[in-house]
Amino acid sequence: MSGLPKIIVAICTYKRNEPLRTLLSALLKVADATRERAMVGVVVVDDNPDQRARAVVDEFQASFALGCRYRTSGKGNISVARNIAVNTASEDSDWVAMIDDDCEPEPTWLCAYLDVIEATGADCATGPMNLRVPPNSPAWLKEQPFFDDVRLDFSDAAPMNLAATNNSMIRASFLRNHPEIRFKPEFGKLGGEDMIFYRTAHRSGLKIRFARHAGVWGNEPPDRATFRHQVMYRFWLGNSMFVTNRYFGDTRVRLFMRGSKMLLLALVRPISRMLQRERPQWRYCVASSAGAVGLISGVLGFKKEH
Repeated sequence: MSGLPKIIVAICTYKRNEPLRTLLSALLKVADATRERAMVGVVVVDDNPDQRARAVVDEFQASFALGCRYRTSGKGNISVARNIAVNTASEDSDWVAMIDDDCEPEPTWLCAYLDVIEATGADCATGPMNLRVPPNSPAWLKEQPFFDDVRLDFSDAAPMNLAATNNSMIRASFLRNHPEIRFKPEFGKLGGEDMIFYRTAHRSGLKIRFARHAGVWGNEPPDRATFRHQVMYRFWLGNSMFVTNRYFGDTRVRLFMRGSKMLLLALVRPISRMLQRERPQWRYCVASSAGAVGLISGVLGFKKEH
C-alpha cells in the first residue's frame, strides 16, 4: 500500500454544507474504486467566516486513507481559499485533484485520470463537468442547450492549454516547484482566477491532457433553474471572459469584435432555426446574447463580481 501514489482532493466550500456532505460521500466511493491504484485523502478549505463546514468535515475525519483535513480561510475570496487548498494538498502528495463543493464525481473519476496520465506522461488532466438540475425544473432548461456550450468536450487524451478547477488533477511536484503560480486574489471575487492559473501554468511547461471519462456532475440548486439566473450567469461568464483574455494581452478592440460576433450569432440563431422549421429557443437566444453583452461591457470598463 505504501508504494501507491498519493492523491489529495482539494475542495473549497462556502455556504454549502449539504452539497459538501454529498460530495464527500461520493468521494468515499471514488476512494474505494481507486484503492488498488492510489491512496486518497481530502483537504477542505472553509471560506465561511463562521466555520460552518467544520462539523461536516469532522464526520469524514477517519474515512479516507490519507485523512480528511479541515482548513479555514473565511475571506470570501475564492483565490485565497484555493491557494490554501493547493498548498496544503501538495505538501505530501503526488497528485492534487480539484473539484467544486457542489459537484459529485463518478466512482471511477480518479481512475480515469490515472489512465490518461499514465498513458501520456502528462502533468495535469481535466475532464467534463456535466450540469444537472432538479427533476421539477422547467422543461426549456433541459430542452435548450444551456449546459452544452459550457462543458469541455474533447477526445480522450487530447492536449489542452487550460483546465478547470471544478474537475482537474495536477502533479503536486509542479505546485511545489512553482510557488509563484497560484490563484490571484485580485480575481477572487470577479472570477476567471482558475483560467488564469491554468493558462499560466501551461505557459510555464505544464502538460495538460483531457480525460473524457473523468466526469463529474454539477448539482444545480433550484434557485439556479430559472431564466433570470441563466441570463445573469451568462452575462458574468462573458464579463469574466474579458477579464481573463485581457490579462493575457488581448486588445480591447479584438475583444469588442469577439463580443460583437458572439452577439450577432446569438441573434441570428433563432432565425436560422425557424427557417429550418425548428423551435427558435428564444430563452437560449437571450441568455447567449447576455454573454456577448457581458464581454462587451468588460471592454467598456464594467466588471461584475461572481
